[in-house]
Amino acid sequence: MTNAFSVRDAHKRFGETPALAGADVALRRGEWLGLLGPNGAGKTTLVRAMSGRVHLDRGSISLLDVAFDGTPAHDEARRKLGIVPQEIALYPLLTVTENLRAFGSFLGLAGRELDERVDWSLSWTGLSGRSNEPIDQFSGGMKRRLNIACSVLHGPEVILLDEPTVGVDPQSRQRIWEMLAELREGGASLLLTTHQLDEAQNVCDRIVIIDHGKTIASGTLTELLGQTIGTVRRVTLTLDGTAPKSLRERGFSIDEDHDIHREVEDVAAELPAMLGDVSDAGAVVTDIRIDTPTLQAVFLHLTGRELRE
Repeated sequence: MTNAFSVRDAHKRFGETPALAGADVALRRGEWLGLLGPNGAGKTTLVRAMSGRVHLDRGSISLLDVAFDGTPAHDEARRKLGIVPQEIALYPLLTVTENLRAFGSFLGLAGRELDERVDWSLSWTGLSGRSNEPIDQFSGGMKRRLNIACSVLHGPEVILLDEPTVGVDPQSRQRIWEMLAELREGGASLLLTTHQLDEAQNVCDRIVIIDHGKTIASGTLTELLGQTIGTVRRVTLTLDGTAPKSLRERGFSIDEDHDIHREVEDVAAELPAMLGDVSDAGAVVTDIRIDTPTLQAVFLHLTGRELRE
């Protein structure tokens, strides 16, 4: 699979402060890639370099196999790039349609093509019924959807999304994910930065984690788990009374609430035996909970648990 976007050995300093120290990122064609990192890891600088807003001190960037070098070929490739900023970048006193037409013009659209893309955007965002209203009183979710539409009016092949769901309610967040999934199904390659690790786990094909300006891990969730904390699951059984102490001899741990726990590799194969052990001990199970290793656990394992400001 070829790359839609590639960053190699990216270095960038601001004065004496290193922001990037050799980061590597490769977004494959047709892929949804999550770019994660704690505060101060270099994620923002990397995205700005990928969008052309920051020039690297050392390293290389290519988009659709064309190097970022300021040549006409580079300029042509950049027309196939869409950038969705974290900040709401809209004109608050203009209507939905006026915003779309303005940004479409900035992106080189005109005439019938612009009309068609505006109509598509209104339907895609679910804002057709509000198309002639100024957006200054719109909800955060409505502005977010319009913000995304204004960035992809030109139908880009590669899209950089910087925290596209920050500050929106669950319903709006779900709608945004559905919108982005449509773009991906249409062939676009998406790179997403987010602090919502559960969302990244659910939507992304692969994950890249950077810290201290370097790429420290990349792969699918399964690959990351194999590289770090493993795939063992924790099964918790709630009993109808006090847990018999004999269960400790059968490999269970017992907590202060008398729930019992055991770590397993294969839930389907090992759970029946666990339930049999409990029954043999004279106890009755009233509830079962299975805790699966998560992207958040991998992230904390790799970057530490301390809060960074």
